[in-house]
Amino acid sequence: MATMPTRIDRALFEAAKAAGELHSRSAAQQLDHWARVGREFEASPAVTHDEIARVLAGQASYDALTDRAQAFVRVSWNQQTAERIDTLDFADQLRATGQPWIEADADGVVVVHEPGSAGA
Repeated sequence: MATMPTRIDRALFEAAKAAGELHSRSAAQQLDHWARVGREFEASPAVTHDEIARVLAGQASYDALTDRAQAFVRVSWNQQTAERIDTLDFADQLRATGQPWIEADADGVVVVHEPGSAGA
């Protein structure tokens, strides 16, 4: 199978890497799998793209969709949520409270931020 180089969003690549580990796939294999599933979804006569677009725009009811169409909407909502979370940065607001806060770093290590400290 011939492959073509392409650029992938870092968050999508990391998600593929994590999901791939669960299924014994490389990140590239997981992305390929997702692409094939998406292609089949779009080609499926059971999934009406107009209905999905209306639900995503808030113009129609999610409950009225078929199970397959609901799955497609959930994928879209998950992606939108992840993108919004990636843009959130509450550090300034938390510093302004004058109270310490706790978070996990990228490796899952707990970090305590004290107001006024260099790391906060």
